Amino acid sequence: MLVVILAQMGYSSLNKCIVDLEKHGHLIRITEEVDPNLEMAAIHMRVFENNGPAILFENIKGCNYKAVSNLFGSVERSRFIFRDSLETVKRLVQLKGDPSLIFKHPSWIFSALNGGIDAIPHKRKTEFEEISLSELPQIKCWEDDGGPFVTLPQVYSEDVDKPGILNSNLGMYRIQLAGNEYEKDQEIGLHYQLHRGIGVHQTKCNELGIPMKVAVFIGGPPSHSFAAVMPLPEGLPEVSFAGVLGAKNFRYFEADGFTISSDADFVILGEVHPMQNKPEGPFGDHLGYYSLKHDFPLMQVHKVLAKKDGIWPFTVVGRPPQEDTSFGALIHEITGSIIPQTIPGLHEVNAVDAAGVHPLLLAVGSERYTPYIKVKRPQELLTTANAILGFGQMSLAKYLFIIAKQGVETPSANDPKAHFQYLLERIDTTRDFHFQTNTTIDTLDYSGTDVNSGSKLIVAAVGEKKRELCNTIPVLNLPVGFSKPQVAFAGVLIIQADKYIDGSDVAGLTTGLQSQMNALEGFPLICVADDSEFVSLTLNNFLWVTFTRSNPSHDVYGVGEFIENKHWGCKGSVVIDARIKPHHAPPLVLNLEIEKRVDALSVKGASLEGVI
Repeated sequence: MLVVILAQMGYSSLNKCIVDLEKHGHLIRITEEVDPNLEMAAIHMRVFENNGPAILFENIKGCNYKAVSNLFGSVERSRFIFRDSLETVKRLVQLKGDPSLIFKHPSWIFSALNGGIDAIPHKRKTEFEEISLSELPQIKCWEDDGGPFVTLPQVYSEDVDKPGILNSNLGMYRIQLAGNEYEKDQEIGLHYQLHRGIGVHQTKCNELGIPMKVAVFIGGPPSHSFAAVMPLPEGLPEVSFAGVLGAKNFRYFEADGFTISSDADFVILGEVHPMQNKPEGPFGDHLGYYSLKHDFPLMQVHKVLAKKDGIWPFTVVGRPPQEDTSFGALIHEITGSIIPQTIPGLHEVNAVDAAGVHPLLLAVGSERYTPYIKVKRPQELLTTANAILGFGQMSLAKYLFIIAKQGVETPSANDPKAHFQYLLERIDTTRDFHFQTNTTIDTLDYSGTDVNSGSKLIVAAVGEKKRELCNTIPVLNLPVGFSKPQVAFAGVLIIQADKYIDGSDVAGLTTGLQSQMNALEGFPLICVADDSEFVSLTLNNFLWVTFTRSNPSHDVYGVGEFIENKHWGCKGSVVIDARIKPHHAPPLVLNLEIEKRVDALSVKGASLEGVI
């Protein structure tokens, strides 16, 4: 009986979730007419910035449907949404990593049984009405976006060799609804990046010379959206995870050769033909810049379906923190225990949200290879670092700073400032920097040499403190073009420089600083930036600028640098050139006129009074 009762919990629709959130004070309604062109996104960002509730837009200009955003705007609200199932999911993840836990916690058998029941998709026919793409909310988030995008899609595809829902992939790959060269109401853009399951499916279809059938689900129970971003191992279908997290089986039916989510609010059905691409983008993305226009798969639309009372969920992607920050935090909460079990010696890893996630990883590992030697140097840490960079989407990381766990004083990877300072106190700049060149990085990271192409840098530190970090601006004789030194935090100096031309000026700076190494002894890391005051103002500014605007192989220099037996090192401070380069994508900028319209919604009697 207990198992049956538990299986009946959870939301069966997005609308039921919205009603529940409003009942508990987690949602507001905006009754004024709002424009899907920039204004809705600006409202969302302002409410999120103020740690506000979820937002139901009831009156969208030119559209008959309602929309909701900021559902996952805080970890607390996400936990509330999944309160019936979150502990079950965590236990199942822990059991997968260590099955022996079932003997230590016999009561967890109920979680395993209930999770198994909810993981099985059920067939259930439901009614939709057919509409056109133009009738969907045409939400454009940033001024230079290529058009309106679906920002919370669940993109469903199947393995042509092993068809069926249990061999499916459900991923969140952005969808451009209109603009560029797309034929209106007939074509949409499907953007997916490296290490995505849909790529495996399309490769097989291309080899057979047949189109890949794709269904895009929008809405439905919140667990469906979350499952689409969950980094699951191959062979574990996201639809099963959606059922467990939502405490409600994923329900579906088949029509016209497509698999359709019964509980989605909207569905776009179509085909992707081999090597049929069109320009997609630009799009304001989660690194805080535009991802530029590139060729991506073209999806030819077969049908667009909608529930009569469908509600359109969306989010806004931009410089972190944004709503997807909460996605990442909850994913880490669910999976954090299993990654160290998968990589021996790893205690913690943190994909730093403020740096755009993929550009920067912080990790804590073990150093156990030679405990009989008094002088410590990174050994096992490097083995662990290479395992991290070969693990799933962490392989897209650009910088990895890893320290050894050395007692209770070792800081957490989730405390970036403390982690950096601990590492900077211990690094040997002649030994502890390890580059990987001409490799893959995140598609959205334009700091590299080409799309998906760049370099990586592992920095590993172990042992006793080698230096005291300085927190006082040193007196330096800087070359022409460099000025305004600022301290970001102890050990990190920011120097302002003229606009980037070719980087030769930073090489000159490091030469000029060789005679001033004593003054820089407490600053093992120097960042060269366009605006030193901005970078040093907050920790998040430092993390964002430094690690999204530099490519290790091209932009890391050293005072007294050398190459010996193909190993790079330096005798003084390490210098990262984090200026904007000509090939970088432009940063996202708010539209001031739209911001004034948002301000008007905060006056007395308006929907956002007291919220922003």
